[in-house]
Amino acid sequence: ALGTIFIIYGFKRITKAVPSTLVALLVMSGIAIGFKLNYRPIEEIPSGLPIPNLEIFTSFSFSSITPYIFTALTLALLGAIDSLLTSVVADNMTKTKHKPNKELIGQGIGNSIASIFGGIPGAGATIRTVVNINAGGKTRLSGMIAGVLLLIILLALGPIASQIPAAVLAGILITVGIGVMDYKGLKAIPYMPRPEVAIMLIVLVLSSVWNLVYAVGIGLVIASLLFMKKIGDLTAERSDVKPLKEEAWKDEIDFPEHLQEEVFIKHIKGPLFFGSTSDFQQLAQQIPSTATCVIIRMGRMQYMDQSGLYAMEDVLVDLVKSGKKVLLVNVIKQPLYMLERIDIIPDLIPKEHIFDNFKDCMKWVKENVKDEFSTIDKKNSLV
Repeated sequence: ALGTIFIIYGFKRITKAVPSTLVALLVMSGIAIGFKLNYRPIEEIPSGLPIPNLEIFTSFSFSSITPYIFTALTLALLGAIDSLLTSVVADNMTKTKHKPNKELIGQGIGNSIASIFGGIPGAGATIRTVVNINAGGKTRLSGMIAGVLLLIILLALGPIASQIPAAVLAGILITVGIGVMDYKGLKAIPYMPRPEVAIMLIVLVLSSVWNLVYAVGIGLVIASLLFMKKIGDLTAERSDVKPLKEEAWKDEIDFPEHLQEEVFIKHIKGPLFFGSTSDFQQLAQQIPSTATCVIIRMGRMQYMDQSGLYAMEDVLVDLVKSGKKVLLVNVIKQPLYMLERIDIIPDLIPKEHIFDNFKDCMKWVKENVKDEFSTIDKKNSLV
């Protein structure tokens, strides 16, 4: 193994015309076999072509595949993660950009054909890809040649290839692992956010002691949860609920002055989903009992999930029960569909309280809310 590592790094200094990995493989395997050293060879490589099994097409039934659907979906997901991870590594090494859709479609076609011959599901292999790139492979042709050579070994050279020492392959894998390391990223660890560093270390440890694919899957889940928390915190931070006289938007400046103490406005900036519902549900408590009208501006709320929908329903119910008029402004298509799906519109919020823009909303407030204040003023003057 040490000799293999020495040749791989040393031969590169002499010439790059011939892959140093291939030279190390031939030289060290030749020494081990020629001197009849006591070594452990790699596992036996089967020879010959497998026989295709077309029985699935002639005797297909849903009952026969039902027990394997979940397993198949799991393998497909893990295979996709593995292939896309390999593609990203290859992009970083070759300074290219892969096409993920074509990558996964090709993988699906290949696995479908392989299953006819009894093959197990396959995916892009990071180690083999890195070896290919280090050997000078830069285009699709290198992958095709690798596949053809594997076929030749399978058909004719299986017994010979099975005599390769396992230590030689271990040495090759060590150099590949060193080459894959992101030294620039390691130097940046002290300056990275702690959650991202924690995810990286978790994936690093799990991939070393357990399984690369599972480690990446767990890392994606943790990263997704942290991302949702960040979006929820950002939505809560950027959203606000204030009387119109405080920090009004540009189109709110001309709002009637005598209504600014009574009309409160809620700016929602960002998606309303389960990560931000707790902050949104505090809206009803933030508005004083003296307020008579609440305007919710939803033009910057692009998305609402089921949890966000129920959170908004709870808030709207509380506001309506307390006698406040609720006006919705610039409701985008997806949130509007969600609100109509459980009849918040029109049962709780009448359609005449839904406005395409703030100008129309302001006109409605002037015509309707103003009358109530005028009536109150008249009663006070009579007293």
